[in-house]
Amino acid sequence: MPESCNSRHFSWLMKSCFPNPQDPTSKPLSPNPIIAISTTTTTSLSSLPDDLLLECLSRVPSSSLPSISLVCRRWSLLLHSPSFLHLRRLHHLVHPTIFTLSAPFAATLRLQNGNDTNINDPSWKVASCLPLPVASLDSLSHARLSAIGPRIYIIGRNEMFCYDVWSGIITSRSSMIFPRKKFATAVLSGKIYVAGGGSRAGAALEEYDPETDTWRVVSHALRRRYGCIGAAVDGIFYVIGGLKIGGALNNEITRVATVGSEAYVYASSMDLFDVEAGSWLRSRAVPDGGCVVAACAVEGYVYILASHAVELSFWCFDARGHGGGGGGNGSGFREWCRIKSPPLPAQVRIDNTVRFSCVGVENKVVLIQVSGCIDDLLRRSGRSVRGLKEGLVLIYDCTSGEWSRGPDSPEVIRRAACVTVEC
Repeated sequence: MPESCNSRHFSWLMKSCFPNPQDPTSKPLSPNPIIAISTTTTTSLSSLPDDLLLECLSRVPSSSLPSISLVCRRWSLLLHSPSFLHLRRLHHLVHPTIFTLSAPFAATLRLQNGNDTNINDPSWKVASCLPLPVASLDSLSHARLSAIGPRIYIIGRNEMFCYDVWSGIITSRSSMIFPRKKFATAVLSGKIYVAGGGSRAGAALEEYDPETDTWRVVSHALRRRYGCIGAAVDGIFYVIGGLKIGGALNNEITRVATVGSEAYVYASSMDLFDVEAGSWLRSRAVPDGGCVVAACAVEGYVYILASHAVELSFWCFDARGHGGGGGGNGSGFREWCRIKSPPLPAQVRIDNTVRFSCVGVENKVVLIQVSGCIDDLLRRSGRSVRGLKEGLVLIYDCTSGEWSRGPDSPEVIRRAACVTVEC
């Protein structure tokens, strides 16, 4: 076909459109020609190729996602594909949301950021009871949560479940090789890593692959820890705080507070596992000691909340460019930096009954009081404190360096596990 045309070609085309009056077989033109339109051919969403169907489905409101997953198997598979999540991000329809679980209750909180004008009053939304087996609730009482995209993995002592926040469906997954309690967990490169959690688990570091639903031991930790916390930055798994568990202890971890000489507190230290190199590193412990009670990673930094019996301290550790090497002394890292401590109300006592959870949401650190109570004297006297409830939420802005008060967590959420999920 020629790429250009001239007037002679157009003249021929126009003449061919008009009837020849000298031709007896030609018919006169009707002033209102009727064009027959076929109604037998229709196009539906299901007839579209996957790429176009993904473009359409990725634009639907979040409230419609559970219905989409039930239409057919093909739509359900597209909903769980990496391309779907990628398109939702491009359309700014994915938002980091705090998810808390106190089995079987769950609640979510979405914070407002500088570019989000859809939230005027961020508040907790309590979900109905998650459809978890009743027999599993005891195993999940000290569960840890890990999020990969819109899926939350609820890791219990000897059970694991996957909760899809888009479809609302919970499925059972393979449990860890070693039963654990109060262990550290983090997500790196789409896989879940766990460490610590008691003498039965030993020093085994386990890796979970969601694609194959399998666990495997990838290394052995430098120190056995119980009650530790996990975080991940730049391919490094941080195992922070906790108690050292010796071989002389049996399975009753609750005795750790009474055995004295057989348990050593590693509360202010952390071990680092380089996932790509498969090697362990050590870093300098938190200055001034203390017991690490909460930790999370935000934008290349590890933030740690430490307790000193009667007060709290808040620290920042620059984890960008871990470097490796250096004789395992944390060479390549910058120093610890003490930053502004959270402004706890005077009625909140700092003792062993108060527990905190720490999660990162974009450029913010969200500190959530997951257990503990108001001053016992106030409780005994029957007095109430206006504006103060259990479930205190404080938000630290890493850019401005200032704390602010967030909405208190719901009353049904106590001793909860927390994680940030994309939904």
